Amino acid sequence: MSRSPAGAAGPVSLAHELVGVRPMRTRDAAAWVEARQRNQDWLTPWEGTPETQAWASWQDRHSAAVYAAMLRSFRRETRAGRLLAFGITVDGRLAGQVTVGGIVRGAFDNGTVGYWVDSAVAGRGIAPVALALVVDHCFGPARLHRVEANVRPENTASRRVLGKLGFREEGLHRGYLHIDGAWRDHVSYALTRDDHPDGVLSTFLGKF
Repeated sequence: MSRSPAGAAGPVSLAHELVGVRPMRTRDAAAWVEARQRNQDWLTPWEGTPETQAWASWQDRHSAAVYAAMLRSFRRETRAGRLLAFGITVDGRLAGQVTVGGIVRGAFDNGTVGYWVDSAVAGRGIAPVALALVVDHCFGPARLHRVEANVRPENTASRRVLGKLGFREEGLHRGYLHIDGAWRDHVSYALTRDDHPDGVLSTFLGKF
């Protein structure tokens, strides 16, 4: 694994073999739009759709303008210490995202992780490696104690990823997020810094 010398709250790039995570860039707009629009069927069942916002098509919600607004928000929230956002790369090409949001400090030191990968690279171990890189950063330089993830019960692929990394199932949230036209239940998972003293990625790789 390689690591940039950047500080915990600033841009950081991490990698293991062909899988990397790094800050999203302005020049990623075209690749992000192409991947998101191509993966509509793959992602729609798991993507939040705020009930109070005006309806917009998937294409309208995944334009270059939307990407630019998202990137501005990411950078603002990162500077405020509330977010860590990464693009997933495979052999240097954008292939997904990992975002740790809702970061709360003090006695909590907790963040909530969400992620997606391009269907073209699914099933190759990309998601667990990318997520492990980010969680190790959270437990190391970012000094979080706990990272949680909330997943629809039907999302067996994502639940397998969390299980591979040792995330514990902690409960069920009823009507947790508005997704694909309805309020959906989510299963809550969590991992703490003490669960993998040798690192999440090292523990994951040691299983194989």
